[in-house]
Amino acid sequence: MAASYISVPRDLTKVKSKVFLNLTKRQLICFTVAALIGVPSFFLIKSVAAVNVAVMGMMVLMMPIFFFAIYEKNGRPLEVYLGHFIQAVFIRPKKRPYKTDNYYAALERCAATQKEVEKIVRASMEEKR
Repeated sequence: MAASYISVPRDLTKVKSKVFLNLTKRQLICFTVAALIGVPSFFLIKSVAAVNVAVMGMMVLMMPIFFFAIYEKNGRPLEVYLGHFIQAVFIRPKKRPYKTDNYYAALERCAATQKEVEKIVRASMEEKR
């Protein structure tokens, strides 16, 4: 008699709980939204154009939502990945020079500020006399 084995993943953090029809909650929500957008659009386009055009239009509307449901890179869903990509490419500055805050330079700035404050206080005291 042959023994049957079930493979158990080593890293259990990557295992996602399935809710219904072996789909995660995220996939169910995205597929439902895609259906709510795609099916009415099919009938609207079909009333104006041919069926094959309506099917293609429905697919164009639904495919990005399916992609959000299924695509995952490095454990991050598509919207997180796109957010990081937009930050890196468009929002953050292109040149980010390496800057250090030297402790000695910070002490020098503090001393210079202290001298300037003392100078202002002396000047105000002399005006009062």
